Amino acid sequence: MIDSLFHPRSIAVIGASNDPQKVGYAVLNNIVKYQFTGEIYPVNPKAEEILGLKTYRSVGDVQGDVDMAVIAIPARFVPQTLRDCIRKNVKAAVIISAGFKEAGTEGILLEKELKTLARESGIRILGPNCLGIINTANNINATFAAGMLPQGRLSFFSQSGALGIAILDWAIGNRIGFSKFISLGNKTDLNETDFIEYFIDDPETDIILGYIEDVVDGRRFLEIAQKATKTKPIILVKSGGTQAGARAASSHTGALAGSENAFNAAFRQTGIIRAEGVEDLFETAMAFSSKKLPAGNNLLIVTNAGGPGIIAADTAEKNAINLPQLSREMIDQLMGVLPKNASLYNPVDIIGDATSERYAAVLDRVLSESHIDGVLIILTPQAVINVEDTAKVVIDASRKTDKLLITSFMGEERVRSSAEMLKAASLPQYPYPEPAVRAFKKLSDHALWIKKGSEVPPEIDADRDAADRIIQNALRNNQYQFAEDDAREILSKYGFAFPGKYLAETAGEAASAASRIGFPVVLKISSPDILHKTDIGGVRLGVSSRREAKEAFTEITANARRFMPSAFIKGVTVYETVPAGKEVILGITNDRTFGHMVMFGLGGIYVEVLRDVSFRIVPVSLSDAHDMIGEIRTVQLLKGVRGEKPADIDAIAGSIVRLSRLVTDFPRIQELDINPLVVYENGATALDARIILSQAEKGEF
Repeated sequence: MIDSLFHPRSIAVIGASNDPQKVGYAVLNNIVKYQFTGEIYPVNPKAEEILGLKTYRSVGDVQGDVDMAVIAIPARFVPQTLRDCIRKNVKAAVIISAGFKEAGTEGILLEKELKTLARESGIRILGPNCLGIINTANNINATFAAGMLPQGRLSFFSQSGALGIAILDWAIGNRIGFSKFISLGNKTDLNETDFIEYFIDDPETDIILGYIEDVVDGRRFLEIAQKATKTKPIILVKSGGTQAGARAASSHTGALAGSENAFNAAFRQTGIIRAEGVEDLFETAMAFSSKKLPAGNNLLIVTNAGGPGIIAADTAEKNAINLPQLSREMIDQLMGVLPKNASLYNPVDIIGDATSERYAAVLDRVLSESHIDGVLIILTPQAVINVEDTAKVVIDASRKTDKLLITSFMGEERVRSSAEMLKAASLPQYPYPEPAVRAFKKLSDHALWIKKGSEVPPEIDADRDAADRIIQNALRNNQYQFAEDDAREILSKYGFAFPGKYLAETAGEAASAASRIGFPVVLKISSPDILHKTDIGGVRLGVSSRREAKEAFTEITANARRFMPSAFIKGVTVYETVPAGKEVILGITNDRTFGHMVMFGLGGIYVEVLRDVSFRIVPVSLSDAHDMIGEIRTVQLLKGVRGEKPADIDAIAGSIVRLSRLVTDFPRIQELDINPLVVYENGATALDARIILSQAEKGEF
């Protein structure tokens, strides 16, 4: 049915008008002006003819079939008009009309009515409150925008109509070719995921671009996007994810999570490339125009100017791109064709008096180096060089190799025609070295993503039934928060190790327990109502005698009663002291779009200050877990510095996978923290944990 939007044999414009100031006129005029070859049916009960076309009082009066209807009438009339379309067996409707959920209560009700009609009848709806749709392959421009996009291989959808209009105008002005353009509007039926799925098999689309503010169905989005990116790159601008939009939360993980982290995790796990803005969106799309992907991450820079070469090298280092040296044999060859003062390493500086012939000589040779995956050619338009001839040299070199060539012909006036030549030859061309280097990085990462096989989360040894009994018993007692003691009972069923402990209800019991466990010990308040024990003076470390144990018990319970007088106090838990190790935090939070996410970062009291954490959406595979660990800025601390022994990275990754499985088995878990998990050279021990259940049912256990 979506195909009827892009390849209709007939279009009805409902709300067509003779008034050039009306949207209905602009839409019909665009369809006629850009020579749609199918049947066109203007619908307007007050006109006999519009733009030389016979006009119909309603879509039901049209004698032939109608594949697509474009509706541009006041919102209150749209539901009935949609019913008319359904009776006419119209397959798809583009509802340009505004005044729906964006307009208040009445509009919300109208939009719900449209959704119900779509669900019950099977008609597909784009919009409402959208700009329309364009398919350059068959000259359909069913929008009210001025101008038609050049034909190309990019397909673009936008949740913002105003941004869509700006991008249309920009693309026309810069002669950027598009296959399809879709304004999503309010997404009452068709959404971004539907179009991503359509573009997977669309022979007219090579690259999928989009601007989104949210996602309708997070889980389906993940599934379809992961499939799509294995065949075509998806490059998205995502807005609306700042900390200002984050919700309040009770746990460390909840406080650190937010839609921004959720979308970043979703993009990483599906291979979507995130653009930082509209300019970056099209710069990145340009990178894929050559249809070549580097085999690895090794970039060679060839330049006729030292400064830009250094800038490119600095950008490469910041983006973790390798700049390998040329082989000894290659250096010897270059010495024979370059001046003595040329730099023969990487960047290769062929100096300012370089000619197009010198560029050709270098490219002919360096492209044979097996360990070079791509070449960045930088040119500044110095007096002796013929810029257009150099562009021809680069184009010719690109045609002779499977390796990726990216250019940065810098300047404006003297390089303008050459830059157009390079773009026309599908060579990525950038006015400055920095975006060119970043483009190589995105291509390299995408090539790595395509090679990465799908991985099923491993099976783990867990006592799900025992954990279920604990949770169900708590729910029967209206208990939705598990402090450390109860949380460790659940987590231990999923393979987490905890230090030995004993619950003491009196100071004397605390002293006796400490003696049995062995000094020094740790004492913590035990209460299902107190999640952050340190904040209320509910923890004592390094207790080394019976007397100190009694004093600590009295002090801890007094602090708890003073700061949280309504809390239920079970007593004080006495723990064995575990060896020193690296402290990390693991957590679970529930994102409203994508569901449960796992968090990892360095642990202790500074986690919310440093915010050095990574996220993945459940389920998490073992390779995902290792990627999470490698993403934090302070990962070197875990690998061992200044002679320290490294932490057991495999134990951390395994713990992440166990948490993923736990929340998959028990979707009612809303938030969870293990902070800290102390990681040794071999193994790990959890010291503190808390779990919060949702009070709303989330599915069967």
